[in-house]
Amino acid sequence: MFQAQPPLPVPLKRTVALVGLMGAGKSSVGRRLAAQLNVPFRDADDEIVIAAGRPIADIFAERGEDEFRAGERRVIARILEEPPHILATGGGAFMNPVTRVLLRQRATTVWLRADLDTLVKRVSRRDDRPLLRTGDPRQIMEKLMDVRYPIYAEADIIVESREGPHHVTVDAVVAALRAHGDLESVA
Repeated sequence: MFQAQPPLPVPLKRTVALVGLMGAGKSSVGRRLAAQLNVPFRDADDEIVIAAGRPIADIFAERGEDEFRAGERRVIARILEEPPHILATGGGAFMNPVTRVLLRQRATTVWLRADLDTLVKRVSRRDDRPLLRTGDPRQIMEKLMDVRYPIYAEADIIVESREGPHHVTVDAVVAALRAHGDLESVA
């Protein structure tokens, strides 16, 4: 007779929130990281689209960035109530002081840091990024780096996100989480 196996223990002590600029790999690395750790993956941007019933670009256009950030904060607060998982945040989420405090209180924050050339190459593959619709993407990304990198540096952990296979960054995040004490030992 078939006997159900007990569920595997969740190796995370708390949620891991990935922060960084658009193109840093928060969603793509996050999905792979969640799969490797056998925990759920949540993407704050996807959850915002579901909650609002429309694309993020439409929210920006119709309501402005401030309204979008308020909704983003509410969605992230709700998601952080869930059991430990991997959370990809939007590029500007960590910039909001209230959201940043919330993330630091309820999650381990990991900044996926990437250089300008890598970011520009990655963001040029998609045209659904509202902040890049107002000018030269390279110049915009450079300005965002100048403003956001000092704030992202407040994350609990910093991992370089370079060009190359995603598993390299995933492995680096796992090693950093282990070193930080955020992964349970599983036999």
